[in-house]
Order: sequence, then structure tokens, then C-alpha cells
Amino acid sequence: MTVSLATSESAPETAEADVLVIGVIQTPEGPAAAPGLAEVDEALGGTLADALTALGATGEPEELTKIPSGGKLPARLVLAVGLGEAPAEGRAFDTERLRRAAGTALRSAAAKKAGANGDDTAAKTVAVALPALMPDEAEAVATGALLGAYSFRRYRSTPAPDLAVTVLTGDGNADAARRGQVIASAVNLVRDLVNTSPLDLTPAALAAEAERVGAAAGVTVEVLDEVALRDRGYGGLTGVGQGSTRPPRLIRLSYTHPAATQTVAFVGKGITFDSGGLSLKPPKSMETMKCDMSGAAAVLAATTAVADLALPVNVVGYLCAAENMPGGAAQRPSDIIRIYGGKSVEVLNTDAEGRLVLADGIARSVEDNPVLIVDVATLTGAATVALGRRTAGVMGSSEEVAAEIAAVMREAGEPAWAMPFPEELRKGLDSTVADMTNVSPDREGGMMVGGLFLKEFVPDGIAWAHLDIAGPAFNEKGPFGYTPKGGTGAAVRALIAIAAETAAGRLPGA
Repeated sequence: MTVSLATSESAPETAEADVLVIGVIQTPEGPAAAPGLAEVDEALGGTLADALTALGATGEPEELTKIPSGGKLPARLVLAVGLGEAPAEGRAFDTERLRRAAGTALRSAAAKKAGANGDDTAAKTVAVALPALMPDEAEAVATGALLGAYSFRRYRSTPAPDLAVTVLTGDGNADAARRGQVIASAVNLVRDLVNTSPLDLTPAALAAEAERVGAAAGVTVEVLDEVALRDRGYGGLTGVGQGSTRPPRLIRLSYTHPAATQTVAFVGKGITFDSGGLSLKPPKSMETMKCDMSGAAAVLAATTAVADLALPVNVVGYLCAAENMPGGAAQRPSDIIRIYGGKSVEVLNTDAEGRLVLADGIARSVEDNPVLIVDVATLTGAATVALGRRTAGVMGSSEEVAAEIAAVMREAGEPAWAMPFPEELRKGLDSTVADMTNVSPDREGGMMVGGLFLKEFVPDGIAWAHLDIAGPAFNEKGPFGYTPKGGTGAAVRALIAIAAETAAGRLPGA
């Protein structure tokens, strides 16, 4: 399925499309069309509000109402999506609400049975007339529409039909819509990679995809194979990957901008499949473990998007890729490995492998002299227990860093919450034979313990944040807003926003 995006300054009532998407707001008198749709109402004979009320619409956010145009508009179907209450006069609509509204509408319009007469053909052209007069609004609508239209069809016998989306926006907003397109394309790249069968997405295949995507974006890509990893002392990646017939890779991305004065490092967990190793997971827990490379995919997509957007910041990205399998050569509980740089770790649980490969990447990234290191990973099940399936946990080198990064993530539309680092939890990682263990004997605070482990590899004086996306990276339930079932593309928008904020000098350490 190919989804194209265009912008137009055409009036909504003249838009040539199968489906016209409009916004509905909540008012004391009942549902009403969003600002700028008076001519659409007029074309429908002034019956829009009555039709919405008769069909049970309220204007509640993301509520969908289908209204046949009856030949009074070029579009055969008007798809009305709720926006909630309108903002105060002179203020823009909330961007996340617009993203979700556009995504909800496009999920419906691109799906089967979206036709006005109940037919089973999907729309081929959609015009989106949601509020998009301001640049931030236009970017949000474009992003949400493209995210909502996403469909993964690689393994289906029939492809989904192509879809052309036109965002109706004000003069001068084409660049803003293009930003939305770049961001959505990056998120959808991650969704594709996460949804790909682990049979096909090996560490080497992820490296090949990084080379392909990086070349297209002008990003330099370097790949270390298992021999180079062993020779150069990457004990985390070597240890985790040694049980698989498909060896590990460390993939380094580099984007430089001539006007940049700051460097930010992104490090992503790239476990292409996680069986738990010899500390084997229960079968049910393995079913979604193709998503355990979500962090690495997010780093790849965000780095190339930063390059596409030409943000004035240098970015280095590390994709720490391995397959964690219980083969005859697999690492054993009580093995002692050395992370890049020399610190020793007693491996007590081979299912706590993500922190081992990330430690290699974090330690290597320090050599790039970044002002900020951000690692992103589906690290702990404890994160979902604490924060649910939609919110990421954020830890950092200081409470200030964690709070600032969490705020940037929320502003980008990615729910996040800053977590503490209780000092007493660190003692659980003490080892009698090595510098540290990879797990604590106590179950309490598992998300923070994972972060405390990683913190050991960040030197004093460097700002660092750890994003645990174990919950939001993969949606096992029904789709919502612009989020499909399966891979979600979590953290991509956050990383892009972090890069932009670093370029502007608005983050700690930047």
C-alpha cells in the first residue's frame, strides 16, 4: 500500500475526493462543525448540525460519524470526527488532539466498508478538512493522517489499495505538512520493522536496512560484525548473541550538520527476537518478542528523519542488534562478561539481556563526546506494571534531565513519566565476583533497577536519559487514534523532538 500526501488551499466544499473528513466540536447547543466549514454546511442545505444530532454525534474526541453527501458535494461521503471543545478564540487546536482525530478518520477511510452505501471498497482519495491554518496544526493533521492510514501487508496475499491524502490547509503551510510527512514516514518505518517476522529480520538484515535507509538520507553507516565485536571488546553483544546461529551486529549511524555545535547520541536496544536465552521465557511471553528491537528501529528512523529535516545538530546512533536464543553456545547464568570499556558483569539472568547490549552501545557512544545520551529500549516488564501500556518510563542522570526529557516527549504526543532512582536499589546489583550483576535478587523496582544498571556506564558530567518503552512499543489490543494493532513506532517522535531541543540548547547539558 502506497499512501501519498499533498496539500491544497482549495475550499472543502469543492474538494474532489471519495471521502471528505471534517471536524466536529462540542458546544452547549450540541455538535457543530469546526470553524471553516460553513460552506460545506451550506452545500448540504444547512442540515449538517441536524444530521449530526440525528446520528447521535456529540463531538467527543475521536468520535466518528458518516454522512452521505447525496451528490451535493464532490465527495460521496462526509466523515465527521470529534475534536472536543473548541479552543479559546485566537488559539490553535491542541496538536495531539488533531493528530488523533486525523488518524481515527484515516483508519476508517482506508479500511473496508468505508463507503457511503455500505459497500466493501476502501476509499482511494481522502481530503482532510480539519483545522490546519497554523503550521503546527498542519503538521499535526498531516502526521496523524499518514499514521492512521498505515497498513502492514508484507505477508498478505493481496496488497491494500493505494491511497491519496490531501490536507486542506492555509497558505504557506506546505513545509509544515512536509515535516509531518517526514515524521510519519519515520514512525511507519519502525512499524514495518517491528511487524516483520523475526525469521526475516535478523541482526544482519537490520544492518542491511540501516544501510539502505541511511544512504537515502545521507547518513553514514558503519557495521561491526561478530568478529569485530569480539576483537574490540563488546562483551554484551557478543555474550547475548552467542547462542544464536544468526550473529550480532553493532550498527553506528552518523549525521552531521555544518552549522551544528552540539552532538546528541541515541542508543537503541535491537534484540531481533528474545527467547530469554537459557533463562527461557514462557511460550506465551515469546509471541510478541519480535518487538524487542523497537528501540533500535526508533533510533534508525529518528536519525534519518533528523537528516531529512536538516536539523542543525549532530546525531550519532547505535543499534545494538542481537538475537537472544538458548543454543548450545548460549551464555549461562553465572557467566562473567566484560562490557565495552572493561567493566565486568556477572550474568545472573540471560533474559535481562537488553541492558547488556545497551551497555556496549552507551559506553561506545561516550567516545563521540555528546552533550546528551538517550537510550531507548523495551527493557522491562516492570515498566508496564507501573505505567500501563501507553506510557513510557523516563530515568536520567539527574531528576532534572528525566523531567525535561519526559516533558519533551509529552509535548511531542508521546505519553511519558519521569521515574526516580532510589539509592537503595543500586545495592541489589552488587556482585561478589564481578563489578556488578545484571539483575537484582529483589523484584521491587524492576524498571528503576534496569535504569540504574545502565547509569553505571555513563560517566559523570554527561547528561543521559533512559526511555523504557516496553509498554507503548507494541499494541496487543485494538487500534485507537492513529495507533494500529502491532508495532506502534513509539519513541520516534520523541527522539526527533529531543534532537530539535538539543539543537536549540533547551535541554540540560545541551
